[in-house]
Amino acid sequence: MDKYVCLVCGYEYDPEIGDPDNGIKPGTNFKYIPGNWVCPLCGVPKSEFEKIQ
Repeated sequence: MDKYVCLVCGYEYDPEIGDPDNGIKPGTNFKYIPGNWVCPLCGVPKSEFEKIQ
């Protein structure tokens, strides 16, 4: 699964880890994260993330 990076603060979303503190279970692909999820570090929306090449 692809990792994604926040374009504002550099936080990397790793699907193997998820974001359990915010209800995203390990193994969750980025495209299946709810649209109202925000970056756990800076609070920007999911739309401000880009796939890491």
